[in-house]
Amino acid sequence: MAAGLSACELVEYSPNDHRAPADQKDLTAKNLARLAATPLPPGDSLRFVFTGDSQRFYDQGEDLVRSVNQQPGIQFMLVSGDISDFGLGREMQWVDNELRRLKVPYLTVIGNHDQVANGREAYQEIFGPLNYSFVFGDTKFVLVDTNSREYNFNGRVPDVPWLRGQLADPNGARRTVVVSHVPPQDNDFDPTLRADYAAALRETPNLVFEMNGHRHDYSVGQPFDDGVTYVNSYSFEKRNYLVVTVWGDKQFRLKQISF
Repeated sequence: MAAGLSACELVEYSPNDHRAPADQKDLTAKNLARLAATPLPPGDSLRFVFTGDSQRFYDQGEDLVRSVNQQPGIQFMLVSGDISDFGLGREMQWVDNELRRLKVPYLTVIGNHDQVANGREAYQEIFGPLNYSFVFGDTKFVLVDTNSREYNFNGRVPDVPWLRGQLADPNGARRTVVVSHVPPQDNDFDPTLRADYAAALRETPNLVFEMNGHRHDYSVGQPFDDGVTYVNSYSFEKRNYLVVTVWGDKQFRLKQISF
């Protein structure tokens, strides 16, 4: 007797469906809870992995995780956006399927490709808020949506007043790190907000640096010649990532790792 498929088994769901299973919802909150469970004693050096732009390069995820898991003293990993290519929830879930194998929590900021089609809704469902902050050890991290082009340069993204409020309140932290996807010197960043954004960083005395993705390659410099350092991440495609160590007031070291 031939076996048949039930009607529900024949349904093909829309690729724009951003619903996610319970274990792949609110990943930011879940990973922050994991991080809080292993606090960093005051005065200890902070050490984390910085990477970005997994879009289209999902096959490298397994090797990346294997390499990161071999690094000593890593507390967490930061992914600087463009988790997906087409803003599909299933792409974000594919990346999580690999990154959840890390021995440490990972945290993300939204990228421009994560906002294609229903991507913004998918990102919020799977990861969480577009703008958020947290304190770990002596450092406050501020993660902000800078994907201005995806909002038609409406003058509200990035949310500079929110950013200024976060920078003005270190919440007991000794130093601050800002993380976004599109760097302010990029053409995809709202030019009407560039000066105010850069000024907000420049006026923050305890800022270590600002970290970005989007450009798919590593760089470090001070593009506005104002004393603020900007660090850009490798993409998964480049099979490199950074191990970032921060200590003291604003001292840091960037180590490139190939995998």
